[in-house]
Amino acid sequence: MSAAQAVRTQLSVLFVVLAELFLVQSGMLAAATAVTAVAATTMVATAALLLSALATAAAPAGPLTPPRIRTAIRDRELRTAFLAQRDPDARGRRRPRAPGRALPATA
Repeated sequence: MSAAQAVRTQLSVLFVVLAELFLVQSGMLAAATAVTAVAATTMVATAALLLSALATAAAPAGPLTPPRIRTAIRDRELRTAFLAQRDPDARGRRRPRAPGRALPATA
């Protein structure tokens, strides 16, 4: 570190200490804190608005149309794994009902 850099560092530290001392004595520290808080709040609100605008632009336009619904159902059907029953006659499984005579609806 050269002598010029050392002097510059010491002057900057002295400036920060004196600025803090003068701000505390004059009551300006509270005002500076308030200004900083307002600036931070404004930046957060701006970021939130920007993100919501981007999310709105990325959303699909319009309601789902019947062709899009059919395509979505077909795509889901292709992705769905189907496992056939390996042993339909296994113990504890009920036998499927065969078509027979109709049961009486009322007695």
